[in-house]
Amino acid sequence: MTQRAELATVMDRLAVDELITAYAVAVDDGDWTAYRGLFTADGRADYRSAGGIEGGAGQVAGWLAESLTLFAMRQHLIVNRRLRFDVLEHDTGDTASVRADYLNPMRVAADGGPTAPDLVCGGRYAFALLRTSQGWRLSEVVVEEKWRRLRAESAPAS
Repeated sequence: MTQRAELATVMDRLAVDELITAYAVAVDDGDWTAYRGLFTADGRADYRSAGGIEGGAGQVAGWLAESLTLFAMRQHLIVNRRLRFDVLEHDTGDTASVRADYLNPMRVAADGGPTAPDLVCGGRYAFALLRTSQGWRLSEVVVEEKWRRLRAESAPAS
């Protein structure tokens, strides 16, 4: 591999990493316009394993906007990212796939203040990406929730 090809691969890896991070930030911040903008025009997401829906990015963004109002705080951590570049139409590097684990603690919105219960879940994402004229975009996101826990915090010590 030439230095030019190696540099291009590094730049693509950084761009893909930025896209995955932008996905987590958009969900955590409830920025559904940004969320939709991360996908290709025909991009899809599948949250069925976590009790959600599967559909186009716009439809799923609407469902997320409604269902995540239950949570006053979300902090999505996407880790252990494994990236592969794939071939499309006899060229290299047009598509990519990322398998990554996630940990997602969320604070339930309640009038009880800091004693409100937390929901914590974890699992794995499968991201499919496509290089477009606007840069890398998500063509598919599949969530594989592996576990979840709902717990109430302990009362503060007196």
